[in-house]
Amino acid sequence: MPVFDFNNSPQDSRIPECTYKVFYTSSPESSPEHPILVLDNKAGKLVHHSNGIFTNPIRRTAFEFKGEEGTVSEDILEIDARFVSLLKWLGENHIHVRLSGAVKEGKYAVYKIRETAFGGGAKLSAEDGFLQFMIERLLSSDPPSQEIPDEDEEETGDSMKLTSIQSITDFMNCAGRTLPDNIRLWARRNLAVAKSNEVSPEERRHAQRALSIMMNIQWKGNYFEAIDPEEARRILDEELYGMETVKQRIIETIIQINRTHTLPAYGLLLIGPAGTGKSQIAYAVARILKLPWTTLDMSSINDPEQLTGSSRIYANAKPGIIMEAFSMAGESNLVFIINELDKAASGKGNGNPADVLLTLLDNLGFTDNYMECMIPTSGVYPIATANDKDQISAPLMSRFAVIEIPDYTAEEKKVIFSRYALPKVLKRIGMEEKECILTPDGLDTVIELHKNTSGIRDLEQAAEHIAANALYQIEVDHVKSVAFDGEMVRKLLGN
Repeated sequence: MPVFDFNNSPQDSRIPECTYKVFYTSSPESSPEHPILVLDNKAGKLVHHSNGIFTNPIRRTAFEFKGEEGTVSEDILEIDARFVSLLKWLGENHIHVRLSGAVKEGKYAVYKIRETAFGGGAKLSAEDGFLQFMIERLLSSDPPSQEIPDEDEEETGDSMKLTSIQSITDFMNCAGRTLPDNIRLWARRNLAVAKSNEVSPEERRHAQRALSIMMNIQWKGNYFEAIDPEEARRILDEELYGMETVKQRIIETIIQINRTHTLPAYGLLLIGPAGTGKSQIAYAVARILKLPWTTLDMSSINDPEQLTGSSRIYANAKPGIIMEAFSMAGESNLVFIINELDKAASGKGNGNPADVLLTLLDNLGFTDNYMECMIPTSGVYPIATANDKDQISAPLMSRFAVIEIPDYTAEEKKVIFSRYALPKVLKRIGMEEKECILTPDGLDTVIELHKNTSGIRDLEQAAEHIAANALYQIEVDHVKSVAFDGEMVRKLLGN
């Protein structure tokens, strides 16, 4: 496949000579077996670490470095398609780099590129580590389409956090093709605004802030690896005791990924009494999916603008909570945990916050008023929790696979208290289990006192109270251990 040289001189009207071929790979890591590029090394002058610059002497794409006998230039033979723009940019800006590579059969397989500053060479515009930031982003991206790049198409549009206009420009030039098409076009327009002297300083500030937010999100594809059912079961068992039917239903829902390699069409809606482990289940699903997670508490949302952000026409404009969640996660694929969905049905006259969620849940894209761009949501998996499903609108309910979480039985509460809640507290405060003993009668009394409470939060508080009392008696009364029977428990915890 023909590819143009990096630094074709405008004075040279002849067709540039292709000296390398492009290969396509999705390997997430570089190594001698999966190099970024391969240099010609028949002369054997390239060693494990080689310092130099990418250049184009006499129309031939090459790497130039100092050898024992002076300047040496070796042609690039092969290059990962994802890195063509990056090497072109490094060459055009005369950035001095240090290559790490493996020497084999007259070739030099480069698997690391680091910036150096010596010999009067230019320094990258961004802070130290910017080059590694871009390389990691490129490695995590899919290869570009197998087309000849348009030389006239400039990838223009904040560093490891990209914040400065220069670092955003550099990133767009080197890794712009890793962005979704609509975001790349959006970035170009906003970069033009941020650089323009024909708009107000406020407009430039807003454009730069929006660019910084968008460029620091890693926009991933919607392909998901298969899930191991046994690993999923183990994770759920760690977070939730009993409730086998609930666990089975959850695994049945998310294991659809194994066939389609895309997220299920519906998120999860977990409905049940307070304290039954709904949030723990949501965190467990995020672990199973190997995705970052963010939470949204609908009980504190009373205005749709809190979710959608405010327009840039206002001086104090800012993105909405949903966009901020993408920014905090640092990537577009994440688990969105929506707490107390049943509290999302009321607003203050400016609209209904629940209606805003519908666009997020449909996975068709979400538009933030501040960003002024459609945000891809195909990699977002929503998990909502609620106590009362009757307070949830039918349109919202229809976007979820509904799983009802039952309260624990008395026997389950006994096991949770004796095997999990109390030992967890004792370990946290540095006590040994023999120092705080609960007799069978004492355990029965704990459960009896909490028979009318839902979930296990009150049981966890009871464990805290019992452990704290035992520690007090050991430290103040100088006893070796405390055994709580029914009467002691009733006296300590009873009203």
